[in-house]
Amino acid sequence: MRARLTPSLDAFTIGASGVCLVHCLVLPLLLAAAPSLSRLVRVPEEFHVLAFALAVPASAFALSGGYRRHGVILPAFVASAGLLLIGIGALGGLQVALETGVSVVGSVLLAIGHLVNWRLRKRYAQLRACRRSA
Repeated sequence: MRARLTPSLDAFTIGASGVCLVHCLVLPLLLAAAPSLSRLVRVPEEFHVLAFALAVPASAFALSGGYRRHGVILPAFVASAGLLLIGIGALGGLQVALETGVSVVGSVLLAIGHLVNWRLRKRYAQLRACRRSA
Protein backbone atom coordinates (compact mmCIF):
# COMPACT_ATOMS: atom_id res chain seq x y z
CA MET A 1 0.00 0.00 0.00
CA ARG A 2 2.72 2.46 1.01
CA ALA A 3 4.70 1.84 -2.21
CA ARG A 4 1.67 2.83 -4.29
CA LEU A 5 0.74 5.82 -2.12
CA THR A 6 4.10 7.61 -2.36
CA PRO A 7 4.03 8.22 -6.16
CA SER A 8 0.48 9.48 -5.74
CA LEU A 9 1.70 11.92 -3.11
CA ASP A 10 4.42 13.07 -5.49
CA ALA A 11 1.75 13.68 -8.14
CA PHE A 12 -0.46 15.46 -5.59
CA THR A 13 2.35 17.73 -4.42
CA ILE A 14 3.38 18.55 -7.99
CA GLY A 15 -0.23 19.52 -8.71
CA ALA A 16 -0.49 21.48 -5.47
CA SER A 17 2.70 23.36 -6.36
CA GLY A 18 1.16 24.22 -9.72
CA VAL A 19 -1.99 25.50 -8.02
CA CYS A 20 0.16 27.54 -5.65
CA LEU A 21 2.06 28.98 -8.61
CA VAL A 22 -1.17 29.99 -10.34
CA HIS A 23 -2.49 31.44 -7.08
CA CYS A 24 0.70 33.45 -6.52
CA LEU A 25 0.97 34.78 -10.07
CA VAL A 26 -2.50 34.99 -11.58
CA LEU A 27 -4.69 36.04 -8.65
CA PRO A 28 -2.72 39.23 -7.86
CA LEU A 29 -2.75 40.16 -11.55
CA LEU A 30 -6.50 39.65 -11.75
CA LEU A 31 -7.10 41.67 -8.61
CA ALA A 32 -4.83 44.46 -9.83
CA ALA A 33 -6.54 44.49 -13.23
CA ALA A 34 -10.03 44.56 -11.76
CA PRO A 35 -10.02 46.10 -8.28
CA SER A 36 -13.71 45.32 -7.83
CA LEU A 37 -12.81 41.62 -7.85
CA SER A 38 -10.77 42.09 -4.68
CA ARG A 39 -14.04 42.58 -2.80
CA LEU A 40 -15.42 39.33 -4.20
CA VAL A 41 -12.33 37.13 -4.00
CA ARG A 42 -10.84 37.16 -0.54
CA VAL A 43 -8.17 34.65 0.33
CA PRO A 44 -7.61 34.73 4.07
CA GLU A 45 -3.99 34.92 5.20
CA GLU A 46 -4.51 31.69 7.13
CA PHE A 47 -4.88 29.91 3.78
CA HIS A 48 -1.13 30.23 3.16
CA VAL A 49 -0.28 28.84 6.57
CA LEU A 50 -2.72 25.95 6.13
CA ALA A 51 -1.37 25.13 2.66
CA PHE A 52 2.18 25.12 4.06
CA ALA A 53 1.10 22.96 7.01
CA LEU A 54 -0.35 20.39 4.58
CA ALA A 55 2.61 20.53 2.18
CA VAL A 56 5.23 19.66 4.80
CA PRO A 57 3.94 16.23 5.90
CA ALA A 58 2.78 15.25 2.40
CA SER A 59 6.20 16.11 0.99
CA ALA A 60 8.06 14.41 3.83
CA PHE A 61 6.08 11.21 3.34
CA ALA A 62 6.52 11.15 -0.45
CA LEU A 63 10.19 12.11 -0.42
CA SER A 64 11.17 9.73 2.36
CA GLY A 65 9.42 6.89 0.55
CA GLY A 66 11.27 7.79 -2.64
CA TYR A 67 14.59 7.96 -0.83
CA ARG A 68 14.05 4.52 0.70
CA ARG A 69 13.31 3.20 -2.78
CA HIS A 70 16.01 4.85 -4.92
CA GLY A 71 18.55 6.13 -2.34
CA VAL A 72 19.09 9.55 -3.97
CA ILE A 73 18.92 12.51 -1.56
CA LEU A 74 18.87 15.31 -4.18
CA PRO A 75 15.06 15.43 -4.59
CA ALA A 76 14.64 15.86 -0.83
CA PHE A 77 17.18 18.71 -0.75
CA VAL A 78 15.53 20.54 -3.66
CA ALA A 79 12.02 20.06 -2.28
CA SER A 80 13.15 21.07 1.22
CA ALA A 81 14.59 24.31 -0.15
CA GLY A 82 11.23 24.90 -1.83
CA LEU A 83 9.33 24.19 1.38
CA LEU A 84 11.62 26.55 3.28
CA LEU A 85 10.88 29.35 0.82
CA ILE A 86 7.15 28.63 0.89
CA GLY A 87 7.29 28.70 4.69
CA ILE A 88 9.10 32.05 4.63
CA GLY A 89 6.46 33.36 2.26
CA ALA A 90 3.61 32.06 4.40
CA LEU A 91 4.99 32.95 7.81
CA GLY A 92 7.59 35.64 7.20
CA GLY A 93 5.36 38.71 7.20
CA LEU A 94 6.92 39.92 3.95
CA GLN A 95 5.63 42.63 1.64
CA VAL A 96 3.25 41.25 -0.98
CA ALA A 97 5.67 41.45 -3.93
CA LEU A 98 8.48 39.79 -1.98
CA GLU A 99 6.13 37.16 -0.54
CA THR A 100 4.91 36.34 -4.05
CA GLY A 101 8.44 36.02 -5.44
CA VAL A 102 9.66 33.84 -2.58
CA SER A 103 6.56 31.64 -2.75
CA VAL A 104 6.78 31.22 -6.53
CA VAL A 105 10.43 30.16 -6.40
CA GLY A 106 9.58 27.83 -3.51
CA SER A 107 6.68 26.26 -5.40
CA VAL A 108 8.83 25.66 -8.46
CA LEU A 109 11.62 24.06 -6.37
CA LEU A 110 9.10 21.90 -4.52
CA ALA A 111 7.56 20.70 -7.79
CA ILE A 112 11.00 19.99 -9.28
CA GLY A 113 12.01 17.99 -6.20
CA HIS A 114 8.89 15.86 -6.40
CA LEU A 115 9.19 15.43 -10.16
CA VAL A 116 12.77 14.17 -9.82
CA ASN A 117 11.68 11.90 -6.97
CA TRP A 118 8.86 10.50 -9.12
CA ARG A 119 11.17 9.87 -12.07
CA LEU A 120 13.80 8.18 -9.90
CA ARG A 121 11.13 5.93 -8.41
CA LYS A 122 9.98 4.94 -11.91
CA ARG A 123 13.57 4.31 -13.05
CA TYR A 124 14.25 2.19 -9.97
CA ALA A 125 11.07 0.16 -10.57
CA GLN A 126 12.06 -0.41 -14.22
CA LEU A 127 15.57 -1.54 -13.24
CA ARG A 128 14.13 -3.90 -10.66
CA ALA A 129 11.72 -5.36 -13.21
CA CYS A 130 14.57 -5.88 -15.69
CA ARG A 131 16.68 -7.66 -13.08
CA ARG A 132 13.80 -9.97 -12.20
CA SER A 133 13.22 -10.95 -15.81
CA ALA A 134 16.92 -11.54 -16.52
